[in-house]
Amino acid sequence: MATSELILVTGGTGAVGSYCVLQLLQKGYAVRTTVRNLSKKAAVLAMLHRGGIASPANLSFVEADLGSDANWDKALQGCTYLLHVASPTTIESADENDMIRPAVDGVLRVLKAARQAGVKRVVLTSSFGALGFSNHDRNSVTTEANWTDPNEKGLSAYEKSKVLAERAAWEFIKNEGGQLELAVINPVAIFGPLLGRSASPSFGLLKSLLSGSMKAVPNIVLNTIDIRDVADLHIRAMLTPAAAGHRFIASTDGEISLPEIAHLLKSNLSAISGKVSLRKLPDFAVRLGALFNTQAKRGALFIKVNRRVSTANAKNILGWIPIGTKEDAVLASAQSMQEFNMI
Repeated sequence: MATSELILVTGGTGAVGSYCVLQLLQKGYAVRTTVRNLSKKAAVLAMLHRGGIASPANLSFVEADLGSDANWDKALQGCTYLLHVASPTTIESADENDMIRPAVDGVLRVLKAARQAGVKRVVLTSSFGALGFSNHDRNSVTTEANWTDPNEKGLSAYEKSKVLAERAAWEFIKNEGGQLELAVINPVAIFGPLLGRSASPSFGLLKSLLSGSMKAVPNIVLNTIDIRDVADLHIRAMLTPAAAGHRFIASTDGEISLPEIAHLLKSNLSAISGKVSLRKLPDFAVRLGALFNTQAKRGALFIKVNRRVSTANAKNILGWIPIGTKEDAVLASAQSMQEFNMI
C-alpha cells in the first residue's frame, strides 16, 4: 500500500517503537522517527534490517528529547499522525518525581507540538499499569473504564508516571486539544521476539528467572501481549476513525503465572534454563516481605491485581485478532535474550 502520508514515531530505538517503524514501512508509509541522539541511527537501521528492511528509503530521523522543546516542531512538520511511544529512560532515584515529572511534561510537550503542526491524531503508548492496578476484585472484569490510583501501595514510579502522563494527555485533549484526536494503547506485560537489545520492562522478570536470581517463584499471574501485536494495535488505532477518544487494552486472551513460565522455560529451552528455579514462594511470604522490602511490596500488589481483562474495545472497534499465544511470546522473548546476550 503506497501512501503519501508521513507518520512520526517517537523513540525509534525502543522495543515497541522499532516495531511500529518496521510495520509502517512495510505498509508503504513515509516514516520519521525521533532519537535522543543521531548516533543511535545505526541501531535503528540494524533493527529494521533484522526485521527484513535492508534499505528503508522512506525513513528519516530527527534528534529530539522529551525533556527539551528543541526540534519537536521540526519533527512534526508535515506529519498526519503521531505514534508517541517514547518514555523517559528509567532513572534509579530515591525521588519518584525524577521519572514522573519528565513523563508528564514530555507528553504535554509533544501534544502541544502536534496540535501546532496540525497533526490529525496522536496514538499514545500508555500501560495496563495506568488502568488495572487498583482493581483487586477477582469477580469483576477490568476494562478501559478503570483507572489505577496513583497512590496505590506498591505502585512503581514507572507505573505512576504512566497513570499521570495519560491523565495529563486526556485533560489536554479535553481543554486545549482543538481538532487534535487522541487514542491510547494500554499494553499488559509485553513479550515476543526482539529486533535489538532494547526490551520492555517485562523482560526483567524473565531475566530474573533465567539468571537464577529468583530463588523462589511467587505465584504472580500475568496478562501478556506479543510486541508485534502492540505495534499492530498502534497502527489500527491510528487508521480507524472510530478509535478517536478511546483507550485500548492490549492483551492476549488468558493468563499465565510466573511458576507456569518457569516450567515453560524448563520444558522448552533446556540449554538456557538450567538456573530457573521451580520452587514456589508462598503468598504469605510475599506479603510478609512487603512490610520491609520495596520489591516484595510490588510483588504483593501484583498478587492482588485482578487479571480478568476485557479486550472487547480492541477487537470490536479495531478489528484486532492476536497473532500468537502467550506461550509463544514468552519463549520468543527468552530466545531473543539469549541471542542478544541479555541473560
